Amino acid sequence: MNGATEDTDATAVDATGGTDGWRLYRGDRVRRARALPPPPPWRRFPSDGVARHAARYHIGDAEADIVNAALHLRRPLLVTGPPGTGKSSLAHSVAHELGLDAPLRWDVNSRTVLADGLYRYDAVGRLRDAGTAGRTAGTESDIGAYVRLGALGTALATGTPGRPRVLLVDELDKGDADLPNDLLVVFEEGEFRIPELARLGPDQEEVRVMVEGSPDRFPVHRGRVACREFPVTVLTSNGERDFPPAFLRRCVRLDLKPPTGDQLRAIVGAHLGDEGLSVAEDLIADFLDRRDSGQAVLATDQLLNAVHLRIGGVDLDRGHLAEAVLRSLDDGGLPA
Repeated sequence: MNGATEDTDATAVDATGGTDGWRLYRGDRVRRARALPPPPPWRRFPSDGVARHAARYHIGDAEADIVNAALHLRRPLLVTGPPGTGKSSLAHSVAHELGLDAPLRWDVNSRTVLADGLYRYDAVGRLRDAGTAGRTAGTESDIGAYVRLGALGTALATGTPGRPRVLLVDELDKGDADLPNDLLVVFEEGEFRIPELARLGPDQEEVRVMVEGSPDRFPVHRGRVACREFPVTVLTSNGERDFPPAFLRRCVRLDLKPPTGDQLRAIVGAHLGDEGLSVAEDLIADFLDRRDSGQAVLATDQLLNAVHLRIGGVDLDRGHLAEAVLRSLDDGGLPA
């Protein structure tokens, strides 16, 4: 028992790492003073969050034309495609190239309803604070401190002519079946009402509410939020659900295909440079063989992970590392 404790607490300095230097963790309970190597480029945090997603983003001319059509028509862009084809990153790329603010993001799940994207009213917090101050909730003057516009509401409210906000609605197909139809009026009219503010008296016709991504308050008149410029809206879908025709006709649709071999080489070169390209060819061939033969559902970032490890001196043939890094996305890993 004492030997195990001493072994666990022992510290060894491994400056070079030897031939096995890539193994930062060895599972032998020995402490080693080692700094982590630099992360892959796509896992770093530059000062510009938009640039992190967009600077190395690749899209074909035909796909870019469809994006431009949505921009000119002021219609939402519905982007479908397999995981890892860059659906979410497209919103960041558009914001980057147009010099707009970072996208507002609304992640959809099975419990999401339209109100989640429009606004939240913290009635419980207002009542609690009013009680603490010895008042009733009805006499609380700053109701705006308890109303926060969601990503969709903020995108509608804060865009200005010529400077729209960019809104990413991620994985819309995971939402409730009624959500697409609920979005129709908002996408068409560009406005909505906040009933809790609309019913206030004439002395509170304007209430300044909180918004996403900014410490500033936004003025709302008589509970009505109306956009001055339709947001650039990117809706993503993994194709898990069909959308109603009434919704589809109000969108411009873009289907992102899995990248070809040449496109994969361009992506590897953009992220990892010539060094990455020099060691990637057999990995790209294996990736394409697994993906296109139907053996595995793979995302492009899995290929980038494999190339980055190889650049770092990792032997992907040992310990089934290649199988782990390029594991099919439809393999949940649960025991049979």
